[in-house]
Amino acid sequence: MLLKDFISDTTARLTGLYPAVEARSLVLILVEDLLGVKRHTHILHPDFEIPQSKAGLLSEAADRLAGGEPVQYVTGAADFCGRRFHVDPRVLIPRPETEELCYAAETFLRSRVNDLDTQSSATVLDLCTGSGCIAWTIALDNAGVRVLGLDISDGALEVAENQKPTHSGAASGPLSASAVTFPSGFRRPAFAKCDILTPDAPALISETFGSADVILSNPPYILEREKIEMRPNVLDHEPAIALFVPDSDPLKFYKAIARIAERLLSPEGIGIVEINEDLGPETAEVFTEARFDSQIRKDFRGQNRLIVFRKTCF
Repeated sequence: MLLKDFISDTTARLTGLYPAVEARSLVLILVEDLLGVKRHTHILHPDFEIPQSKAGLLSEAADRLAGGEPVQYVTGAADFCGRRFHVDPRVLIPRPETEELCYAAETFLRSRVNDLDTQSSATVLDLCTGSGCIAWTIALDNAGVRVLGLDISDGALEVAENQKPTHSGAASGPLSASAVTFPSGFRRPAFAKCDILTPDAPALISETFGSADVILSNPPYILEREKIEMRPNVLDHEPAIALFVPDSDPLKFYKAIARIAERLLSPEGIGIVEINEDLGPETAEVFTEARFDSQIRKDFRGQNRLIVFRKTCF
């Protein structure tokens, strides 16, 4: 089968699920990752034939896309902060908005680093770590920093622990691109199981980890009633445990994070959490009531996306 025909036919199959431009983009991602060719190959070489050895793989992948499965699960990879991470239905697919959480944390860490000893002693706690992309990003970009990722899901922890990040942008298969080079002094992030909603979570984390200079989290924050507005490719495939909170208690994870921060956050430390854009003031109030200074920050789309909090007295 000609590559150009596969792209045209599969795009047509997807147009009932996605706008035409997005459908074509998804098919081109599939072609890049599974064939290892550039997305313009079919234009420069209109007679390019799909190798017989890859025909079945592409056909199966196209069926999965047509069934509404996210392309990241089909290829097994998602880009985040310039790297590729493994993802599967056990973990949430990282979004571009979450990259801003990492950038904010790294800006803070670098502002505090005056020498190697200071950097090596810095500690970062990633709550609801999921795929571990936040924890790995912080560890890779800040050599010497000690990072612990916590999650309640055994499946998510298995994904996080077994990450082998590669460089983004290489069309040579989802995770077969050149692996990232660990910087000098790199400390591999650690991962552990923890239900942060339990009352004894702050004490348990404190006993095993000590204090934290940075506390990060992208917790579940989508209201149950918001499901009606969501696409099937998210609603039917991504793990509900990582997405939704009850309408009756939408801020329960932030209350838990505040309790943990009260006990673990170092005097001059910082907390950064991703939030539901429609609940910014209410979420900030959770940290204010816990005696933190809190600030809402907008994302690149101009929506309320992060809350940065610090202790009120240093």
